[in-house]
Amino acid sequence: MTERTARHNPLEDRIPEEARAHFRTAREELREGIRAFLPPEFMEHRRKARKEMLLAWRSMIDSAIKHIEEREKEA
Repeated sequence: MTERTARHNPLEDRIPEEARAHFRTAREELREGIRAFLPPEFMEHRRKARKEMLLAWRSMIDSAIKHIEEREKEA
């Protein structure tokens, strides 16, 4: 169901691939450092909090769609 689409990065043409690879590696190393520093419970709580935020946005979007559909029926 989820399919990643290729996105064009405007900096792709300006920054050499070798430099971009170093940036990606540095980003991953930073993430691993943060994961090692923080307790696993924090990471689990962060994941659950992110899910709750996404569910909240879904609820807001569903409500907006329902409102639009109700107004269309009235027209």
